Amino acid sequence: MTGEVGGRKSVRWRMRWPRAWRTPLGVIGTVIALAWVIVAFTAQWWVPYPPNAQVLPRLQPPGIDTLMGTDANGRDVFSRLMTGATTTIPLALILVLAALVIGAVIGSVAGYNGRWVDETLMRITDLFMAFPTVILAMVVAASLGPSLFNAVIAAVVVSWPQYARVTRSVVLGLRTQNYVVAGRLLGFSPVRTLWTDILPNVAGPIVVLATLDVGAAILLLSGLSFLGLGAQPPTPEWGSMISAAMQNFDAWWLGVFPGLAILTVVMAFNFLGDALRDVLDPSSEVAHEQTQSPTGVAS
Repeated sequence: MTGEVGGRKSVRWRMRWPRAWRTPLGVIGTVIALAWVIVAFTAQWWVPYPPNAQVLPRLQPPGIDTLMGTDANGRDVFSRLMTGATTTIPLALILVLAALVIGAVIGSVAGYNGRWVDETLMRITDLFMAFPTVILAMVVAASLGPSLFNAVIAAVVVSWPQYARVTRSVVLGLRTQNYVVAGRLLGFSPVRTLWTDILPNVAGPIVVLATLDVGAAILLLSGLSFLGLGAQPPTPEWGSMISAAMQNFDAWWLGVFPGLAILTVVMAFNFLGDALRDVLDPSSEVAHEQTQSPTGVAS
């Protein structure tokens, strides 16, 4: 916006955020996700009690001294819940990143090369996708042994095929584009073509899928820990905390607060993924502008 002030032109700049980030769900998801990430990386320095310290009365309900009560071993539930975020959220992010890299590499190679390479890699992908996700993760985790590290490996094994499928479908549509063909004619290697010409166009859908998948990764890790295939006592982890709460049904706070933590994180990353999808998809923004314009033409 320009204006005339004292005979001089003045320019006032106003930052214009994409419309998707200004929606209530986009703002809520961003704030909650950011808050939990901050908790995950700082909780160990400000929680009131060590997560495994048995220094409080057993099964004390929430109150002034213990905001979320205590468990059957006299440990502060609030301290364990906040410390559990330092375990669950970083591992979920690592899990999603590992699955993204593996799936993107396999999908790029399959989509770019085509023919027998594509057929072979996609049949392997279909083999992994043929099994229910949770069942396959349970089988892998049980085979490797119950531990949080093995649960992450099991989750990666069942998560990468969706990234491979999405990446392959995008690469198939891009490999015949003129700028990709021109790069081949100039002698670009397949690796250089994938990295410089194709990857920037694949990044959008993959980032959106990864953001949405963080919530699913947290649910999967918590589910494996709940079944005894993930985190082992006394490690503070949300799924294992809910599993331990089943031994004391009268102490409602033992299961409610970890469940609410999982709920808020999963919903936050789902809201954030939806907003990110709208930001990275220009057609959604244009369509919204057209609906707001009286003439039906985006201003």
